[in-house]
Amino acid sequence: MRIGAIEAGGTKIVCGIGNEHGGIEERVSFPTEQPERSLSKIISYFEGKGVEAIGIGTFGPINLDSESESYGCVTTTPKPGWSGFPFLGTLKAAFDIPFGWDTDVNAAAYGEAIWGAAKGLDSCVYYTIGTGIGVGIYSESKLVHGLVHPEGGHIRTRRHADDSFAGICPYHGDCLEGMAAGPAIERRFGIKASELHVDHKAWELEAYYIAEALTTAILMLSPKKIILGGGVMHQKQLFPLIRAKVQQSLNGYVSSDSLLADMDNYIVPPGLGDNAGLCGALALGLAALERT
Repeated sequence: MRIGAIEAGGTKIVCGIGNEHGGIEERVSFPTEQPERSLSKIISYFEGKGVEAIGIGTFGPINLDSESESYGCVTTTPKPGWSGFPFLGTLKAAFDIPFGWDTDVNAAAYGEAIWGAAKGLDSCVYYTIGTGIGVGIYSESKLVHGLVHPEGGHIRTRRHADDSFAGICPYHGDCLEGMAAGPAIERRFGIKASELHVDHKAWELEAYYIAEALTTAILMLSPKKIILGGGVMHQKQLFPLIRAKVQQSLNGYVSSDSLLADMDNYIVPPGLGDNAGLCGALALGLAALERT
């Protein structure tokens, strides 16, 4: 079985082909450019590859309402040229096969639930913390949608008492993404996050904002696993800081051994590593094929 997978991020697009066991057999990546050029490259890659379905996990926001005229479009993204673009429709016009369509973070959550760190569980929350912050939610063995889809990167967080940074989100200023995404770290300290020393004070502040968000997720969604991915989370020193701050924030209120005694196995990096998004897109394609 050959299933196509597309992980469309704000800075690069990864396309691959895998199998029903979650194995990625080949891949290619290229920068995210204007939509027409990007989609032309995607179509060229899959032509003649004999894939039976394609799963798409993309940056958003996107339209997931299949009854809507703009279903399959990117919506209010600030990325030039992409707002209103018919991403899914362009691919459907090129290939007469089933398609899975969701956000990149929902795809990653799905991949982790099927093959990764949350395998065997009926719920998890996946955060990607990088150029932006996104949240994917898998609950009661299905991905969460609603009016649109989860936008947990834009929740408001309690400001740290010693932080006067205004935030960089063009929509909300000091939301989670505005305070804790990679560009926010760089703007606040004048240096890229990847170049900061592991003992820099930035990480204590970063852990605080992430822990605030995770506390909200635990109280609202009660997930059985929280998975933290994205470029910022390559800073492994963040994990113990975040776990400790979540426990401090909850203050023993939620009675669960996972939170009280096994936090190291509750807030974790992706089991699929940097393949979480692409494997998740693969899982979306496989699910679309199974529905036909």
